[in-house]
Amino acid sequence: MSISEASAVTKSVPDTRAAEVNGLLVGAVDLHCHSGPAAMPRILDHHDAMMDCAAAGFRALLYKDHYYLGVSHAAMLEKLFPDTGVRLFSGLALNNASGGINPHAVDHAAMIGAKIIWMPTVSAENHIAQLSGQGKTFPKTARKMLDPIPLSALDAGGEVSDAAKACLDIIAQADIILAGGHLPARELHLLFEEARRRGVTKMLVNHPTYIVGCTDEDIRSLVAAGAYIEHSICMFADGKSKKFDAEELARLIEVGGVDHTILSSDLGLRDNPRPVDGFRQIVGMLLDLQFSAADIRQLVSINAAGLLDLEAKRPASSA
Repeated sequence: MSISEASAVTKSVPDTRAAEVNGLLVGAVDLHCHSGPAAMPRILDHHDAMMDCAAAGFRALLYKDHYYLGVSHAAMLEKLFPDTGVRLFSGLALNNASGGINPHAVDHAAMIGAKIIWMPTVSAENHIAQLSGQGKTFPKTARKMLDPIPLSALDAGGEVSDAAKACLDIIAQADIILAGGHLPARELHLLFEEARRRGVTKMLVNHPTYIVGCTDEDIRSLVAAGAYIEHSICMFADGKSKKFDAEELARLIEVGGVDHTILSSDLGLRDNPRPVDGFRQIVGMLLDLQFSAADIRQLVSINAAGLLDLEAKRPASSA
């Protein structure tokens, strides 16, 4: 699908539904936007993404890059464009480019205002193993980079590593989000259990049904442990990254529960909708699936806003 075709797809919401969709996106929060500059080709940059969100009335936008800490970009754009009404945030993915599961990098990120730390993504041992199998694809960088060194949050004995524990302590002290990245479900259970013991209160599972390999029972268990389940809109919206249909989205929301499910774009890749257009598709899809306006706002706004401390209270954990 070409960029122009992807753009046309994003306009597929009927005109009679457009006002309702747009109204439900006022106050939305995107916790997972892949705008540029980036080593992977992107269809928009951080400024473009911010302005799209401003035009749609979004409350907040969080930039994610697999290779660098985006906090400075967010802070400078917010200062340069103070009247957009969009709060900008970012964080750090603990891949090889940041020294891996590196407490010093986490300490610095927290010091300058990171709101989220992702465990390894493209450098995760699980990610590398998954892509070596059949049928798995992942966006490529514009040019080949150094081969990754596989990373795990566990030590040779299968316990949470000392380096990961040190990172968890910093995350807990800073009261920011711990995201699972591309670690496998079996590691997430151990990591999040250790995180809770160390005082981490904000935990997020990224795209559990892609790379991570969560079963329904894994999702229920992680929610019971206090985690939020983040589903990537790009995997349900029309575009190159689509992997699942609307009925599967509805089923997964039911498994995790509306109060502990977050829909984020994970968009920015070529041949896909722009992030805000992806949200428009998904909100239209949720309306077609008979989700209530209150539930849709919970999924695209309230839960994520709570993790960013933009709400007075977050939904209570079931733990």
